[in-house]
Amino acid sequence: MPERFPPGLMEKIRTAPTDPGCYIYRNSGGKIIYIGKAKNIRNRVKSYFVNGYKEPKTAALVSQIFEVEFILTNSEIEALILENTLIKTHRPKYNIFFRDDKTYPYVRITAEPFAQVFLTRNVIRDGSKYFGPYTDSRLLRETLEIIKNIFPIRSCKHRLNEKTIAKGQIKICLDYHIKKCEGPCQGLVSAEEYDLMIAKVMAFLNGHTEDAIQYFQEKMKTAATNMQFETAAAYRNKIAILKNYSNRQVVELNDCLDRDLVAVLKEAENCCAIIFRVRRGKLIGRDRFFLEGTQNYEYSRIVRDLILRYYDNVTSFPSEVLVNELPDEKDMLESWLTAQKGARVIIIKPQRGEKVQLLKMALRNAELQLNELFQKQNQKVDFIPKSLQSLQDELRLKQLPRRIEAFDISNIRGKFAVGSMITFINATAKNSEYRRFKIKTVTGVNDYAMMAEVVRRRYTRLIREKKTMPDLILIDGGKGQLIAAVNVMRDLNISEIPIIGLAKRLEEVFIPEQDEPLMLPRNSIALSLLQRVRDEAHRFAINYHRKLRGKGGISTRLDEIPGLSKNIKKELLNHFKTIANIRAARVDDLTKVRGVGAKLAQKIKLYL
Repeated sequence: MPERFPPGLMEKIRTAPTDPGCYIYRNSGGKIIYIGKAKNIRNRVKSYFVNGYKEPKTAALVSQIFEVEFILTNSEIEALILENTLIKTHRPKYNIFFRDDKTYPYVRITAEPFAQVFLTRNVIRDGSKYFGPYTDSRLLRETLEIIKNIFPIRSCKHRLNEKTIAKGQIKICLDYHIKKCEGPCQGLVSAEEYDLMIAKVMAFLNGHTEDAIQYFQEKMKTAATNMQFETAAAYRNKIAILKNYSNRQVVELNDCLDRDLVAVLKEAENCCAIIFRVRRGKLIGRDRFFLEGTQNYEYSRIVRDLILRYYDNVTSFPSEVLVNELPDEKDMLESWLTAQKGARVIIIKPQRGEKVQLLKMALRNAELQLNELFQKQNQKVDFIPKSLQSLQDELRLKQLPRRIEAFDISNIRGKFAVGSMITFINATAKNSEYRRFKIKTVTGVNDYAMMAEVVRRRYTRLIREKKTMPDLILIDGGKGQLIAAVNVMRDLNISEIPIIGLAKRLEEVFIPEQDEPLMLPRNSIALSLLQRVRDEAHRFAINYHRKLRGKGGISTRLDEIPGLSKNIKKELLNHFKTIANIRAARVDDLTKVRGVGAKLAQKIKLYL
């Protein structure tokens, strides 16, 4: 262990307990800078001081440690809970936590006779039921408005019990006369009937709208049977409101399992989490969080901390938590969630089907939130994203790469060949600066020549029009594509602009005149930025390629078959979906497609 640490610290670490618990690191000023938990405290804290530890976050943390203290627990799960509580209280510099530290609101149902229902930000452990927290204020307002209009819940603050009701000392209010309350203060509704209504309110808040609809349907039938048609009509209107609300909840899953979708997206130094709450197959709410302190953490650790922070505050637990990345200590988190819910909870990363599509939707929402955050940051004149500073350091650039232009090529065996050029300014996509190119001078399969054509056309025009040149050029591809682009830049006498290639397979960064590619750390925010730029260039190229392919007809192996009309190609693909399926089909199967006879089917089979 390094000698620069206080002797007392080293001795304390060597003799640390081997029990489960939490460890707290402080700096020389006594400020808490990191809180962690461990099954074996001694083994964990010693690991921080292993010489040669290369992770930037850990190196920065260790360099500031001056003091450590321990808190022992009976189990690792207890340590997990204590760690979460301490982090929320102290918000150490090197831990992950929610950026927005405000208290989110809940819907409270009081624990008293004739319960009240209202919004609160303070959770009081008095037996009251809490629903939330709600991070979407629009959804909360809408939910409370529906409850107010549908359920005749008292709005007064009187303490109601048998004595106060029997004495009749409380004057009935306007809400009773306008049918917003059933008059519990005067004994006009029984405690049993009121509690049944409150149970339906709780079902509604849990996303079980059908329970509330059934409750009012029964009341409507009873009123109609008793010839109370005006009352029955009022119940009918309530049912219509509930059905309209239910129909606006997106039905995505056919089963009735309660699920949460947890999608985490990290780009450079920013990280966003979107949590969709699905109850009985319906999407009933969305929560959004920005996370701090995530720069040097892997997704698995970020998801682990997010689940711990989020479910420490919620009142409704799902049976399944679907994640885009599995968390660290998954089994322990499942045990903790199961204990919180009182029933089994599992954490799953789906691989296929509608659950994957749901997670993709959540990720698109996270991407949208991050883009909005980037735009707000860029409005600050002096704002410099950390990812740009990191990229400048990693590539040893002379100036900050505020303007990055990236190129990609898309084609199918040389057909419908297109190129894309996208622009990022201050680490944010600038859509108005995007350009797309139809390949004009290259025939056949030659990605290098296509890349050279696109780069030449782009910068010949910029030179001619005397427009701003980029600070960095990114080529989607390996050494071959990069050399093609570099040669063009030399021909145009603008070789002073830094240019690199980024290969997908190993995420290698190729630099001109360097034989070996540069391998940036997987958790590097510089690499994260390059990947984001490269992927956006690829997406833009693919979309243009598909558009041209759609206009020009279906270009596949079917084009090579003589005498096959455009309509029959479409019929074949509509029926079999893929060329592989057509190739595997029998001749008899092919003849089932409209327009394909036995002779043509034999020809298709022969060619494929």
